[in-house]
Amino acid sequence: MGTTTALPVSFEFFPPKTPEGADKLRAVRQQLYALQPEFCSVTYGAGGSTHEGTFATVRDILAEGVSAASHFSCIGATRQTVRNQLATLKEMGVKRLVALRGDLPSGYGAGGEFQYASDLVAFIRAETGHDFCIEVAAYPEVHPQAKSPESDLQAFAAKVRAGADSAITQYFFNADAYFRFVDDARRLGLDVPVVPGIMPISGSTQLLRFSDACGAEVPRWIRLRLQALGDDTASIKAFGLDVVTQLCEQLRQGGAPALHFYTMNQSAATLEICRRLGLAG
Repeated sequence: MGTTTALPVSFEFFPPKTPEGADKLRAVRQQLYALQPEFCSVTYGAGGSTHEGTFATVRDILAEGVSAASHFSCIGATRQTVRNQLATLKEMGVKRLVALRGDLPSGYGAGGEFQYASDLVAFIRAETGHDFCIEVAAYPEVHPQAKSPESDLQAFAAKVRAGADSAITQYFFNADAYFRFVDDARRLGLDVPVVPGIMPISGSTQLLRFSDACGAEVPRWIRLRLQALGDDTASIKAFGLDVVTQLCEQLRQGGAPALHFYTMNQSAATLEICRRLGLAG
């Protein structure tokens, strides 16, 4: 395994839709807090549909004594709605935002006063100075809607130059894609930390469907192995733990500044990966 340098970790959750889901997530968070996360982030509702659930979960995390980051998407938003939400978050004690363009809720036209995430970052900075640490998204395998890898890199550059403090990547399973992206960013003089987003593999169908939808590449050898394992859940989980732990180790050895886990509101796989990396207490 090589060195066991400590690496900061952070976790992403999504707002639960039911009281049972909220109870389950509370238990999951308590388990993951044992890893002493730098922060926990909470996504917006599907399609940017609502921020109430996001803010409620953020409040819970803050009440549990852990730093919470709210996802903040601007599609369809006006300057005034963003201003109001920023005031609410500041009042709640939030110090970190994940600023995104976001997806259009179904039935929306383009609308809104912000076209790109960089517009949102610039507005937050202009309105609130340095009250918030601003995270933005990065796409080592290129955003699915980007015209070209170069235009995608320029979009990332625009977000950093607008005032982003650091970036969290879309998940990936090929460490080279991450290292190349970081090198390309550094060549443009973008020196913010780029934290790799990590997706534990605990099931096959959902992972493949999710990855196809968001433009994350599942390497052919992983895809074929998952397909060959069929419905053998235990073998899929064991294989997934090996693959993702190895990926995290490569990232650590290559100098990644931290790891951000897309937990899917589960704790087992993330806990086990961190234990294997020597990051668990």
